[in-house]
Amino acid sequence: MSHDNNSRLVYSTDGGMIKESTPTQSASPFPADGVVRIRRETKGRKGAGVISIHGVPADQQKTIATLLKKKCGTGGGLKEGIIEIQGDKRDLIKAELEKAGFQVKLVGG
Repeated sequence: MSHDNNSRLVYSTDGGMIKESTPTQSASPFPADGVVRIRRETKGRKGAGVISIHGVPADQQKTIATLLKKKCGTGGGLKEGIIEIQGDKRDLIKAELEKAGFQVKLVGG
């Protein structure tokens, strides 16, 4: 690229200061220590409470989500490795996860 005092750079294909983003962390804010954490969330949901479950192994997430939705009689889903169950059924969810053999912690308020 020639340098001329009357020209200015409009577009360049050089890398420059652009940094490649690599996802180094999962979507969960909790450590992957084998403990399943249950948290109630209302932020960004117009006041509707949702129970989010973090730490379930990836190969069991779909079956655990289906089981919990049936036991609670509510809707829910699986988003980015986090199971979400509608409503506030933390005690029932904790009992079912412990029955399935997981170590469970209730997190937050």
